[in-house]
Amino acid sequence: MVQPGEDVYQPFCFRLSPPPPPPPQTADRPATDSNGGGRRGRWIRRAAPSDLRPKVLQLALLILVCCGGLTDGSWWRIADLSLDAAHFHRDNRSFELCGDGTFFTPQQRDSCYDNPELLKVIVHAANTAKYECQTYFQNNRWNCSAKRGSSIYYGNFDDKGNRETAYLSAINSAALAWTITRYCTKGELTTCHCDHIQRKKHSKWTWGGCSEDINYGIRQARLFTDPTENRTTSFGLMNLHNNEAARRILRSRMEKVCKCHGMSGSCTTRVCWRRLPSMKLIADTLGSMFDAAAQVKPVENKGIIKKLMRKDLEYKKVNKSDLVYIAESPNYCEENESLGIFSTRGRFCNRTSYGIEGCRLLCCGRGYQTRIRNVQEKCNCKFVWCCTVKCDTCSMRKDEHICN
Repeated sequence: MVQPGEDVYQPFCFRLSPPPPPPPQTADRPATDSNGGGRRGRWIRRAAPSDLRPKVLQLALLILVCCGGLTDGSWWRIADLSLDAAHFHRDNRSFELCGDGTFFTPQQRDSCYDNPELLKVIVHAANTAKYECQTYFQNNRWNCSAKRGSSIYYGNFDDKGNRETAYLSAINSAALAWTITRYCTKGELTTCHCDHIQRKKHSKWTWGGCSEDINYGIRQARLFTDPTENRTTSFGLMNLHNNEAARRILRSRMEKVCKCHGMSGSCTTRVCWRRLPSMKLIADTLGSMFDAAAQVKPVENKGIIKKLMRKDLEYKKVNKSDLVYIAESPNYCEENESLGIFSTRGRFCNRTSYGIEGCRLLCCGRGYQTRIRNVQEKCNCKFVWCCTVKCDTCSMRKDEHICN
């Protein structure tokens, strides 16, 4: 690990590139200790060429942790490995990732070891958060991605607490609670099930079915993520606030779904249950909150940070469902390697839009170029009985506008 103040290592941090792949090895052999003795019951699988990409990304992420570019225990960084949650069971691969300090704090590693089912939830939650974040911000100057060398990572490398970090904390927290709740409903976790809390009775309908237990999902997500934050720093308090704000939004967006039962389509009995909203709705809601996020400052008592309060006292107080941030966002118009910023040069823009995706704003006033391409696309599609759709292939001219 690189120690603070050791300047000799700093230039390496900003020239990060993927390491050369090791020679392909496919044979299996028993694991041995330092004296050459075999260990009963354990085998080490040599990496095949197809396994190299996740391992290269793991090594790159570990180097970024050592260099200070990432914080230890950023569980959502596991999305950069592009893993499939369906492939995780009680195998060596699961336990290998559980012990990875790149993604998990010691407490989280213990939780992962004690409950191996948790890993597939974490992987799915991280992948979901990454997809929703990058989809929502795909046309913004910051597109929920960061760059180190030739590698692209999810999120950003901020340690000051800007507006983008506030959104990341919120979407990651919401995705974890959402995924735990959904996996409980689907029966993929043995520690939970449907929500059977007795609720107030209604005259026109009754509670029934399998309501999704959002309270369990929120409680487990809080236990996994919140203890990792430092409550004595403004950055940690900001993350804790945004984590809880996202969970409140998720709970408030729960939907009531009803189904009628009766003879010949009549609605003799109406049964209702509670269902999770789509993660897209949550991502869009948090996106609206991102634009209205409040800048805050720490409040100290005897040199110890106790809480955060709105920086501009002319506005209303921050409530528990608002997103908050500490520092202003960096300039995403120009490349900044230390912050992982791409710049917007070479990005596609919309010439006719006045929004953030429009060429005037996305290109930061530098102008744009128009490229004309001939593309082949399907057209004149018709349904043919039964049961296919047949389309013609048409040559079309397409204009593309690219930021200078």
